[in-house]
Amino acid sequence: MSLTSRSLLATMISLALYGPAMAYENPAPSEDVNDESAAVNDTKSELELVRGVCIAPQDMPEDPNNEPIKVTADQAEAKTNQKVTYSGDVVLQQGNRTVAADVATLHQPENVVTAEGNVYFHDGTIEVYSDRIQSNLDTEASEMDNAVYSMTCEPGRGEAKRITKNGLSYYRLKDGTYTTCPPGDRSWQFSATSIERENDSPFADLYNARFEVADVPVLYLPYLRVPVGKERLTGFLYPSVSYGSRDGFELETPFYWNIAPNYDMTITPKYMSNRGLQLNSEFRYLTELGSGSLTGEYLGNDQEATDDDDARWGFNWSHNGQYNEHWLFEIDYSKVSDVTYFSDIDSSIGEREDNNLLQTGEISYREQYWDSTLRVRDFQPLTLGVSSNYRLMPQVEFNYYRPDMPYGLDFNLLSHISRFENDADDKPSADRVHLEPTLTLPYSTPWWSITSEAKLMYTYYNQEFDSSIDELQELAETTSRTVPSIRIHSGLYLERDTLLWGEDYTQSLEPQVQYLYVKDVEQQEIFSSYDTTLLQTDYYGLFRDKRYSSVDRIAAANQFTVGATTRYFDSDFVERFNLSFGQIFYLNESGRNLDEAGESTPNYSASAFESDFNYDDWLFFHGGLQYDASKKEMQFANAAVEYREGSLFSQLNYRYVSKDYIKQSLPDNDQIDNYTEDGISQLGFSTGFPVYGGLSLRGDYYHDLTENQMLEGQISLNYRSACWMISLGYNEYLKSRSNVNTQAGEYEQNFSISFSLLGLAGVAPIGASTTSGNAIGYGRPFYLNN
Repeated sequence: MSLTSRSLLATMISLALYGPAMAYENPAPSEDVNDESAAVNDTKSELELVRGVCIAPQDMPEDPNNEPIKVTADQAEAKTNQKVTYSGDVVLQQGNRTVAADVATLHQPENVVTAEGNVYFHDGTIEVYSDRIQSNLDTEASEMDNAVYSMTCEPGRGEAKRITKNGLSYYRLKDGTYTTCPPGDRSWQFSATSIERENDSPFADLYNARFEVADVPVLYLPYLRVPVGKERLTGFLYPSVSYGSRDGFELETPFYWNIAPNYDMTITPKYMSNRGLQLNSEFRYLTELGSGSLTGEYLGNDQEATDDDDARWGFNWSHNGQYNEHWLFEIDYSKVSDVTYFSDIDSSIGEREDNNLLQTGEISYREQYWDSTLRVRDFQPLTLGVSSNYRLMPQVEFNYYRPDMPYGLDFNLLSHISRFENDADDKPSADRVHLEPTLTLPYSTPWWSITSEAKLMYTYYNQEFDSSIDELQELAETTSRTVPSIRIHSGLYLERDTLLWGEDYTQSLEPQVQYLYVKDVEQQEIFSSYDTTLLQTDYYGLFRDKRYSSVDRIAAANQFTVGATTRYFDSDFVERFNLSFGQIFYLNESGRNLDEAGESTPNYSASAFESDFNYDDWLFFHGGLQYDASKKEMQFANAAVEYREGSLFSQLNYRYVSKDYIKQSLPDNDQIDNYTEDGISQLGFSTGFPVYGGLSLRGDYYHDLTENQMLEGQISLNYRSACWMISLGYNEYLKSRSNVNTQAGEYEQNFSISFSLLGLAGVAPIGASTTSGNAIGYGRPFYLNN
């Protein structure tokens, strides 16, 4: 159950709030009371307008009791000081409330209202059919017999033999039920012999509560207290059951502890037949400095581990907050007991990147024209041995922005002071200071734009290293570097009307050209990989002003980049096709790559292409490639074609990266030859489609064509009804990649079964868990360029 969701039986209790409302005022006879045909026609139309209708909260009156009452009936009979009786298709309306009955009577002097015979009640969120409603206007006591209700704004319906309201504050439902299944479907339901609630209480008490499947009780509790509003309540939540080949049978029984309005905790014992008992917990808090959570996992004795004496555990602290509109806080710190924790145990602890568990934190202060951030970044390696990744301990960043200066200029200053630390003996540690003032002059019209930019990059290093290591002998203990840069980028937008295959289209042509100059400065004394890596070059990357992600390596440039995009829009301005092409032309040796012999490459870069195609919103294509004409080889390529219509989709995708391109991007990786003979060439296929009725199939398969081995495959069979779902799945994935010279890859297989109740807000699917930490979900790569 959601910690803030309404109780699944709360709506039954709330019926008593509205039962007597129709009789709070003495209605006057309708003007149409003597016109039988008009009364009948109005009755039918009024009820047809409200049956099954959901009225949004903003469309309801603020106080329905102050709204006028409208009554229609076939006839009305009054006896002075005794009773007033309406009969024959009686309909009473007040604001968002509608009550219909065969007969409605106000008894005097008892001041009791009774509605009998085919009683119908509707208030915009729920409708009720009942045999009889009786209410005492003096004592506020009321009863509703044989009530059948259904919610109109969300799934949910049920029955109650009797709903009783005693006075202003106490309600009781006798033999009440609740389910999200449609009428006639009794797949599952909750029931209780008695449900009681005080009007001002956020909770309801259920006696002899049962969970039934196909009218068979499967869970019984003599007493259960549940929240009936947004309030939270200490108690057990819905259990979770699943089975997998790795961990065996799994049972989770979460317990929720409502500590305070701004603190709570969920404690979840998890039994795994193959591993043992694990205790998981999550503590959440909300303070003036923001919100956060503390998450922990503890497995005292892993029966599958080689060393049974060592406990296995994981921990995460995450926090995100804002204070006084200027201060921002963000923390994400995680740690686990051993490097194989995530490969052995299903866990969502923390954030992982490049086989490292991240441990980050930052505090920022922001004003209109400037901001400052104190940042630390540590990690826990998830591989054996010493990690070569750098810790940021710490970094102080200051940025200043000043747009709309005289003559239309924009100015900004990026700066930071960083400390990099590493445990590897062959890697240096360093202090780095970087200043980067930039002056920009933008100008644009609806059809033309030009942006000029001048930048100066100054960096100072204080490096600590072992000078006896050959690879580090070229480095300097202290060094600095100043690199000026000029960038001019201009683009046009042209369009015309055209005709293709008898259809009207608008074609655009968007050429662009960029000149980039970055001074060639000696940088051999600086270690190039503190936090810097080579960026991927595709069509959109051709127009960047840098080739590396950070400032440890600044690539020289004296070059023009030219490119163009053409697009086709249909008569509804939907983009149906685009094609982009671009290339860099070098004016001198600056920016070119040198081969192993030290000879320069041609004075142009590889050509980059990007294209998207959308045919009638059911057939899609996306593709991109980079081709080196001088070597007559493909550097990398990706493509995906998809058929999608309704709940049916099929996607075939492919990606290729040459071995030379990998080595160029990862120059320090000398293990590439052990894992691939000819780069990356991978083919994937994903599909999902309905089989029959609520039965559907989903499958994925990914294969490495270069090494001729499966990367991952999974298939699942799902059945979904209106109120429950069951899924059977099988997954097999490459756990560790093979060495092409010695060993085969290691695979892991998992079988899963899950069952879910649908329509219960906050109720997690029973047994719903990722079949593997490596599973690739279906995505639509057709909406973002890069």
